Amino acid sequence: MSMLEDIADKIAKRALETINKTGNDTLEAKVKATIGSSSPTLEEAFSTAMRIRRAEERAMEMLERAERGEKVEAPKISSQPQDDISH
Repeated sequence: MSMLEDIADKIAKRALETINKTGNDTLEAKVKATIGSSSPTLEEAFSTAMRIRRAEERAMEMLERAERGEKVEAPKISSQPQDDISH
């Protein structure tokens, strides 16, 4: 990964840990605004890293359900963005 991607992923990982721990769903937007005020490039990389990490969380949860023998269905495709911050 590039330095930009490394930094964005590090921030995204910590943000998700904090969001999951505190339940504060507004934190992502606050971090984006903080980053964006000085580096729009890092802000976009952070947004991408958050989407990737959230997708990873959903995939891992689905795999865990499958391993427990639960019925796992493919998610319905929507025209709406799937990276809603109220996760």
